[in-house]
Amino acid sequence: MTAAAASVEREAGRLTELDSAIGDADHGNNMQRGFVAVVKVLEADRPEAPGGVLVAAGRQLISSVGGASGPLYGSLLRRSGKALGEAAQVTREELRAGLQAGVDAVAQLGGAAPGDKTMLDALVPAVAALGTSFEEAATAAEEGALATVPMLARKGRASYLGERSIGHQDPGATSSALLFAALAEVAK
Repeated sequence: MTAAAASVEREAGRLTELDSAIGDADHGNNMQRGFVAVVKVLEADRPEAPGGVLVAAGRQLISSVGGASGPLYGSLLRRSGKALGEAAQVTREELRAGLQAGVDAVAQLGGAAPGDKTMLDALVPAVAALGTSFEEAATAAEEGALATVPMLARKGRASYLGERSIGHQDPGATSSALLFAALAEVAK
């Protein structure tokens, strides 16, 4: 979570710039505020199990990030953490299965699917590639985020723009890719 927070901090301006084209220009600031709060919560009360870390981080994102991002990212992390349970260590495959549960929660909450120009366009391929390696997952997430550029947004605020959403990278897919890049960095 600390690596994710540092990545969001570095890229907050870019996330906001992406969001200004097809959203309400607050994604970078919201994500930055949320991850700063996550780091503070985890420093104050560090859960022992990876699942507990994700549940605590998700809870904090829900309470501190505005717009749709808080509930979506919070649900991703909380559901993933709950799926991991109280195990003191998890394998990459167990993490993949836990993250799949989180991705399923995001899809259900947002009513979206891959191809709708949302964070799922990065999350779904990343979780699938996590079966191979952390690096492959990060690459798949980045490629998924880049693949949103030519898409027509069908969900979220960008969908209100219709055809004008084409040609812009989805900020949620981009921030999702940042999280997988941080995971790969830490896994090294």
